[in-house]
Amino acid sequence: MTVHLHEFDGERSLTLNTGGLAVDAAVTAAGHEPNGYFWEGLVRFAWPDIAERLDFDSEAGMFCAVGGSSDLAQLKAAVESVITNPAAVRDIIARAKTAGFEFDE
Repeated sequence: MTVHLHEFDGERSLTLNTGGLAVDAAVTAAGHEPNGYFWEGLVRFAWPDIAERLDFDSEAGMFCAVGGSSDLAQLKAAVESVITNPAAVRDIIARAKTAGFEFDE
């Protein structure tokens, strides 16, 4: 799977390499760039309860969240549920737009 959990020097992180995802065309069609910053915004909007307990270190080619094991496991399940589902991503983007949420890309 594209989403990976890591542990290094006692720090836990989750990474998602961007580009080449099944939902990239849907993201682009909605006027966004499917990069790490977009995914960070999507996570912050779609799962704010998890996002507030994490730190982010995303870049253009990779989404990265740092936090506790339980939060990262929840995030992994959430992200995996949408990275292959263009309809789910379009729905989140539409809800974000309606709410006035700005993606930082």
